[in-house]
Amino acid sequence: MSAPPASPPAKTAGAPGHAPAGGAGPAGTGPAGTAPAGTADRPRLVGSRTADDRVAVFGSLAGSLGLTWIAYDRLLPFSGRFGFLICWYVLFLGLYAAVSALSHPRTEVVDRLVTAGVHGAAGVVFLAVLSTIIYTFAEGRHAIVHLNFFTHDMAGVAPTAPLTQGGISHAITGTLIEIGIAVVISLPLGVGTAVFITEVGGRFARLVRTVVEAMTALPDILAGLFIYTTLIVRLGVESSGFAAACALSVMMLPIIARSSEVVLRVVPGGLREASLALGASRWRTVWKVVLPTARPGLATALILGIARGIGETAPVLLTSGASTFFNANPFHEPMNSLPLFIFSGFESGETQYAERLWGAASVLLAIVLVLFVTARALARSRPGRS
Repeated sequence: MSAPPASPPAKTAGAPGHAPAGGAGPAGTGPAGTAPAGTADRPRLVGSRTADDRVAVFGSLAGSLGLTWIAYDRLLPFSGRFGFLICWYVLFLGLYAAVSALSHPRTEVVDRLVTAGVHGAAGVVFLAVLSTIIYTFAEGRHAIVHLNFFTHDMAGVAPTAPLTQGGISHAITGTLIEIGIAVVISLPLGVGTAVFITEVGGRFARLVRTVVEAMTALPDILAGLFIYTTLIVRLGVESSGFAAACALSVMMLPIIARSSEVVLRVVPGGLREASLALGASRWRTVWKVVLPTARPGLATALILGIARGIGETAPVLLTSGASTFFNANPFHEPMNSLPLFIFSGFESGETQYAERLWGAASVLLAIVLVLFVTARALARSRPGRS
């Protein structure tokens, strides 16, 4: 007789398609495949501040301030505000790291420390700029409150004269005229050079980039000597505001060209390809697509160039010379500027004249701020356009 057929094997727990007894999921997980309580991964919030973060920051600031005051002023033979701030910041970082390590992993502690360091560096830069502006205007407040300081020049005014006599109208006018001419010369050349380097390319473009990078470190005295020997000595151009503007344009040109090149390289290549695919020429692509897209960055390049040229003294001294009278003709007779007025005024040593110098510095700083705000406003995209 044949043996009866064997019965199928019994299904065991853990077989495919069957859950283990008790509804447990895979190994290391809780019921029904969920993680056990207390072990679930939670995403760390990035870019937002929780109550724990704020308490840790302010608590560390207060604790490090107290420790610095006890150790720096009471226990150790140190003094000075600068050293106190340095010690306070170092103790803050150490205390902040210790507090964060109590309830957070190492990666988050490192992230908090780096964030605190970046914010501290930004705060130092901001305070440095703010303190410079406040101190300059505070020292120049005695001169800028007088209306004649902006409407009169220094022709026939002695260094010991009161602030109610004389002014810097000649220096303000000279600065604006010289910078305006320098911008007219350097901006088209600088942007054109950047377009050539980024859009045309080639071996000669690499040579041009090398020359531009080398010119960014050109001393201002050499720019003044170059214009003096070329325009004034060789070509017979009169020492004037135009010659000074040419010297300033030599200083501004490499800054504008290099900054514009960096900005144009950031423009996505897909925009160029889309324009060319629609049948536009390379020139129209650059004029209608690349340059409008990079307009905010080009405005920043212009601001950097103006900031380099507006405070130069040596090129103006060599090519134009100082004067005390008002002159609005950039092609005839010397034309003063605010930096040159400040430089030449230090030779007097008079207290009244020193107040005039601080007033001139305040006006120069105000001009830079106004130009910066104006350039940024003009560089914004027009409404309804991307």
